Amino acid sequence: MTTIYGIPNCDSVKKARKWLEEKNIEYDFVDVRENTPAASHISHWVTALGAEKMVNKRSTTWKNMSEDERLQAQTGDTVSVLLANPTLIKRPVLEHNEVLDVGFKADAYATYFS
Repeated sequence: MTTIYGIPNCDSVKKARKWLEEKNIEYDFVDVRENTPAASHISHWVTALGAEKMVNKRSTTWKNMSEDERLQAQTGDTVSVLLANPTLIKRPVLEHNEVLDVGFKADAYATYFS
């Protein structure tokens, strides 16, 4: 089972989805704005990959946050901050078999699906 989490208008998500479609790989897409994953799910991501990798510091959400909110996202209760601001989740998040990765890199995807 392959699942991609993100938002539809994100360029990286578009690239990942296009790559999967070109390779005829079936996947489920979860729009994190519409269907934010449960706290336990996001907690798993943060534990496995680290807060630094899960927080999208290039997002508009990040840019509009106060310094205190940014600090909380990085070193505090990252899961709560991501739940409250799902567009702050770096994307796309890929779950494929035992693979958990964030961001789109064609070479990495090619390895995961070989």
